[in-house]
Amino acid sequence: MGRILLIIAAIVAALVLLGPLVGFALTLLKWGLIIGAVAFGVLLLSKWAKRT
Repeated sequence: MGRILLIIAAIVAALVLLGPLVGFALTLLKWGLIIGAVAFGVLLLSKWAKRT
């Protein structure tokens, strides 16, 4: 019985620690996509400005 409770406690602790890490990774991914989209827009605008 004690071993089962210890395993459950370890799983709960892992999930509690994993939640903020996953959130941080998704935040980094979101900002990377936003910065990439802005850079792509600037690239397209600069190419369009050179043609005109």
